[in-house]
Amino acid sequence: MGILAPSILSADFSNLSQQIRLTEMAGADWIHCDVMDGQFVPNLTFGPVVVEAARKVTRLPIDVHLMIKNPDNLIEEFFKAGADFISVHFEEVVHLNRTVKRIKDFGIKAGVAINPSTPVSSLENIAEYIDLLLIMTVNPGFGGQSFISNSFKKITEAAELRKKLNANFLIEVDGGINKETISRVRDAGCDVFVAGSAIFHSENIPAETAALKNLIK
Repeated sequence: MGILAPSILSADFSNLSQQIRLTEMAGADWIHCDVMDGQFVPNLTFGPVVVEAARKVTRLPIDVHLMIKNPDNLIEEFFKAGADFISVHFEEVVHLNRTVKRIKDFGIKAGVAINPSTPVSSLENIAEYIDLLLIMTVNPGFGGQSFISNSFKKITEAAELRKKLNANFLIEVDGGINKETISRVRDAGCDVFVAGSAIFHSENIPAETAALKNLIK
């Protein structure tokens, strides 16, 4: 069964606790937090304080995606805020093995994210050490973008790499996930489905959450 991870980037922050609870009651599995610093990507979102607020209102695993410069400087802060997963970008981190180990040393799961233009093969030397491979299927920085169609091939390549290395990482997909794309993403080999605007910009958050969850059972 697939894991549905609503992204609170698209939520109404004036009513965040209720919106998180609505997705949880409707079958969401994780809560996804897109952290952007306005430098690595052209947008500024939120920091550990919001992750801490989410932690207080849900028992679901909190999945933090750091789209920031120098993520090593904030790993401990997000761990203290309540993150269960922390993913850093391949394109930003120079000493990736060291960063992955540092995340795991806090007793939480470590992920590596790749941008649409980064090939899956780039991760061959780190794949066996990670818990999560996050494939961006839009260019990171803003919610509500359209799915980049050649990403289906990348998801399949990630599944093939996992099998080749006998690795155990989960394949997560973030960007353009909705009722039109989610089944093909599932069939390509995805395990964790991040959906933001499809859920939080809908007229009925619980119904949309349940509908997406049903498509990945």
